[in-house]
Amino acid sequence: MIGYPRVHLRETGSTNDRARALAAAGAPHGTLVTAARQTGGRGRQGRAWSAPAGALALSLLVRAPGPLLSLAAGVAVAGSVGPDAGVKWPNDVLVDGDRKVAGILVEGRPVEGWAVVGIGVNVAVSLADLPPPLRSRAATLGLGSGEIEDWLARLLAALDAALALPDAAVLSAFRARDALRGRDVSWATGSGRADGVDEQGRLRVLTAAGEQVLAAGEVHLGAP
Repeated sequence: MIGYPRVHLRETGSTNDRARALAAAGAPHGTLVTAARQTGGRGRQGRAWSAPAGALALSLLVRAPGPLLSLAAGVAVAGSVGPDAGVKWPNDVLVDGDRKVAGILVEGRPVEGWAVVGIGVNVAVSLADLPPPLRSRAATLGLGSGEIEDWLARLLAALDAALALPDAAVLSAFRARDALRGRDVSWATGSGRADGVDEQGRLRVLTAAGEQVLAAGEVHLGAP
């Protein structure tokens, strides 16, 4: 079972940074880093990840990661959130009309054979504690702070199962929760209509010039 050994910190800048240091020092597959308070969490494109009281911040070390690790993590988190949760490619989990309840950031060193999966989930967050610009776009599971550990155990079981899936099963599970397919999206250099993911987990987008495939990066819902 993943999640052991576990390093729990009262406060840290970034659980991903701590997990990366443990990976470089030889920590085993499944090592877990959690923090009661994270002051320097980050999301995609280097943006800060707000982690108020009641947020679960964790990083999991994965040795010999598969090519669809990010999608597998998204499927596991969405499945733990609930039956109606969707995954916004590549790795945001959305509920209640596209409100973000969780984010995932995968970092690693492929040449060294490891990756760190950073996950932030608003498990017991009060939306009033978030910065005003985020309140209309964020969601919370609405659980109590005493329920965070039980929810973490459920998430770890889901991650353990997702990491063992063959690629075809990961893709099938992701497609069942795809929050973008059939919707207008935009990114830094283009826009179009999302058309699901291909066999490599890349996002297909139908544009005025034809199909474009995005291997990485960030997309936004709606036209530019």
